[in-house]
Amino acid sequence: MHSEAVEDEDKTTSQQVLFVADPRPAGPRCSQLKIFIVALSFVFFSKALAGTYMKSAITQIERRFDLSSSLTGLIDGGFEMGNLLFLAVVSHFGARLHRPRLIAAGCTLMAVGSAFSALPHFFMGRYKYDTIATALLNESFNIVPCLEPKRETSQLVNHLTTPPQNGTTETEQDCKQDTDSYMWLYLFLGNALRGIGETPVTPLGISYIDDFAEKPENSAFYIACLQSIALLGPMFGFLLGSLCAKLYVDVGFVTEDSVTIAPSDTRWVGAWWLGFFISAAIMFLASLPFWFLPKSLPKDPTAVPQSQIDPPSPPAEEMADIAKGELSLAPGEDLKVPAGGALMHSHHLTTQMAPGASDHVIEPLGFFPSLRRLLCTPVYFLLLCESILKFNSYSGLFAFKAKYMEQQFGQSAFQANFFIGVLNIPAVVVAIFLGGVLMKRLKLNVISGAQLSVLTSILAYLLIIAQFGINCENLKVAGLTATYNGTPGVFPDETMIQSSCNEGCSCPTQDWDPVCSDNGITYMSPCLAGCTSSTRKGKIMMFHNCSCVGSSPPPSGSMSVSLGQCARSEVCSIRFIAYMTLSVICSFIDALGTTPGYMVIIWCIKPELKSLGLGIQTLVTRTLGGIPAPVYFGALIDTTCLKWGFRKCMGTGACRIYNSDMYRVIFLGLITCLKGSSYFFYVGVIVLLRRQSRTEGGEHSSQGVNQAEVELQHTQRTSDECLTTEGQNQQGGPSPREDNGRGEGDRIIDQVNGRFQEVRDKATNQDRGQLQKEAAH
Repeated sequence: MHSEAVEDEDKTTSQQVLFVADPRPAGPRCSQLKIFIVALSFVFFSKALAGTYMKSAITQIERRFDLSSSLTGLIDGGFEMGNLLFLAVVSHFGARLHRPRLIAAGCTLMAVGSAFSALPHFFMGRYKYDTIATALLNESFNIVPCLEPKRETSQLVNHLTTPPQNGTTETEQDCKQDTDSYMWLYLFLGNALRGIGETPVTPLGISYIDDFAEKPENSAFYIACLQSIALLGPMFGFLLGSLCAKLYVDVGFVTEDSVTIAPSDTRWVGAWWLGFFISAAIMFLASLPFWFLPKSLPKDPTAVPQSQIDPPSPPAEEMADIAKGELSLAPGEDLKVPAGGALMHSHHLTTQMAPGASDHVIEPLGFFPSLRRLLCTPVYFLLLCESILKFNSYSGLFAFKAKYMEQQFGQSAFQANFFIGVLNIPAVVVAIFLGGVLMKRLKLNVISGAQLSVLTSILAYLLIIAQFGINCENLKVAGLTATYNGTPGVFPDETMIQSSCNEGCSCPTQDWDPVCSDNGITYMSPCLAGCTSSTRKGKIMMFHNCSCVGSSPPPSGSMSVSLGQCARSEVCSIRFIAYMTLSVICSFIDALGTTPGYMVIIWCIKPELKSLGLGIQTLVTRTLGGIPAPVYFGALIDTTCLKWGFRKCMGTGACRIYNSDMYRVIFLGLITCLKGSSYFFYVGVIVLLRRQSRTEGGEHSSQGVNQAEVELQHTQRTSDECLTTEGQNQQGGPSPREDNGRGEGDRIIDQVNGRFQEVRDKATNQDRGQLQKEAAH
């Protein structure tokens, strides 16, 4: 039995040495790792989809809850707040626990957060909007807006009005309805829960793959696949937002004929809640596989210890122990290196350590010393400042780009989300992939990578500046962006809403029930248009004998208006096509430098500080960029509002129409200022990298010369020994080493002198080539 055990042990050792492993135990391990990778890829896709859908639904949420843009920005930042609150704790303690189950719990919490965000839809009741048209009136009913001088249009007939019950008045019911606007807190808390649930996914998932991948290169490949699949999430998130925005908010609860507004109307609210439930269901499905995966996988049997592959020499082991602080040398003790060591054939490498050095073990730096060392690295600090500014610009752009397309070019919410999901996001995905290919094919170093990143970013920056020239004129709204006779102008103080053509109607100025005339002017309500009669056929409602239309009569001479605001001109549609073309090209070029820019950050950090550096960058950019940017972007956008919605008991609601010219200047201006400021830091990074490269080139030259001097000194000692031996031999008789009157020592000296001159010339040429290369740059 003992002999059989010895044979088995020898057999195992032979398999390890020859890299021959038993394939049977590797099967379950490999399949479990692949299941984990596939499941984690689906989680990455799901969380990206849910986060993007939240941004695509901002306009719908703003209208449904009657919120300002700054408040919707705060809701959007709730995810970052919840995520950063637990990110450090989960990353530190999570690796000691059951990582797959922690990921499953996080996914479940994200699903709960998404579902929690949709709950206000069922608590608030049906969506009501003020309009003079209603499905409860038959087609023969004639509405006379201008002949109701003392009654507000919204009190005359409110959409889907129900009779007061339990003795309450209509005003009390409206006030109760307005208090439901505090339901936005559900959205904020749901978004924060989703952020908390996301914390274990990335750090624990990546570390799990890295720990149990068959080979290090496989780990990098798996992580790259995860990131690539995650990029598909935003595309489907915007497409889901487009689908839900096209459906009416109370779809399934009201009939289609009862809805008298179109998706292009600023009062339209899509089924924002439906997308949250869909993303919650997807996230819950993504969590299921992780409950059944093991805490750890068996070690790869093909992974042979390095000591068995290439056993280190005893002196090498001693050097490793000294580096770890586990071996000490007495003062003056020599560490002997056997023959065969490079440049050390017969002399000793002397390493001295202070007394008592063996009493302690050298430990890595603590957190705060490492953080101080990291932030005191000039290149990293400049890159960190640059990342903060860029992340601010990207956060604001991502949050309000769809709204910009709605206000500037008259696109509906579902159209804006659709174009972003189909055009912009795929361009970004392709560009990020091509950026990595360029890095590999061109074999770019850190300086070249930084130059490529800043070059693509500057080109994209110029395209953003070009977008200032692509705009549509303000929609002509009588009393806000034009006079009643059609003269363009902006009147934010609402002093021009009343005119001589409607002064006898006593119209409420806070109503927003737009009507459009054939002269291209939109009036805020039929009453303000001075209309005295109406007709209705199906969902189409017309108002006639409108006195204010006569102030700027259309070519047809019609004095009638139709319900709904006027559409944008064909010229605006052409400009929108130009804008989308420029936007897609800009997104592609900017994303092309994403991979090189990220690699620059990795390369500029010392290996022992790499994990900390990437973690600090994520923490700082999301704290100083992801949270405040949507808030102050929204607050500045609110300053361009010309007409606020009205809540009967609680003041203003959501904005109905913006000054599109000022919106463009503020929105694009913020992006260009933030992004333009970041280039000052990036230029500083390139200057520092070149300076470091020049310094390292000089150090390499000096090291080459020093190496030659060491060789010369060593050979001089060898030649002296040879000369001494030669002299001793000459005392005893003729030396066998004589060669044409020259000794062995003289010949060795000549060879080393030549080698010394060769190394010196090579170092000088390298230094000169480095200087020429820098001058060329």
